[in-house]
Amino acid sequence: MEQKKSSNVVWHESIITQQDREKLFGHRGLALWFTGLSGSGKSTVAHEVENRLHGLGCHTYVLDGDNVRHGLNADLGFSAEDRQENIRRLAELVKLFVNAGVIVLSAFISPYRADRERARNLLPEGDFFEVYCRCGIATCEERDPKGLYKKARAGEIADFTGISAPYEEPDMPEIIIDTDSDSVDVCADTIIAHLKAQGVLS
Repeated sequence: MEQKKSSNVVWHESIITQQDREKLFGHRGLALWFTGLSGSGKSTVAHEVENRLHGLGCHTYVLDGDNVRHGLNADLGFSAEDRQENIRRLAELVKLFVNAGVIVLSAFISPYRADRERARNLLPEGDFFEVYCRCGIATCEERDPKGLYKKARAGEIADFTGISAPYEEPDMPEIIIDTDSDSVDVCADTIIAHLKAQGVLS
């Protein structure tokens, strides 16, 4: 259990509640937590889903793993410990977005089940949707949009998920999309249909 470095902090409650913000926006705040191997299409699908939600008048934001590492988490590497801290910080950020009444779409590899479960437990039940971008490593490596698998195979990148570091598949994700075989449109359709079935969207 992580120890706080200061005991002289007190949570300040807002006058405006999450429910107030959701009423103003006309939809619930929630997290769509995309997880999967590098190259499995997390960011691509997340942005397409955001595009569709925006078209429906929803307040949204995509948190992309690489983008966040340019700023908030620029001090972290890719060791197991740094990966855990990366996801801990991002989960807290996702919690704030949800509290703000936003539909936040997070696209992080987040390779460890325990880290994803901790993120889930920060939110009220029903506000966290784990989206597993299921894609075989052979396909991810064939795509290799950033050239990372090639570098990992050459030993130029240490602790690379799927090659020299583990990826733990979700046990019971709310949504599974087969990014190995299905198009971006089909994957986005699946997610939107699930949100409608859950009463998130009308």
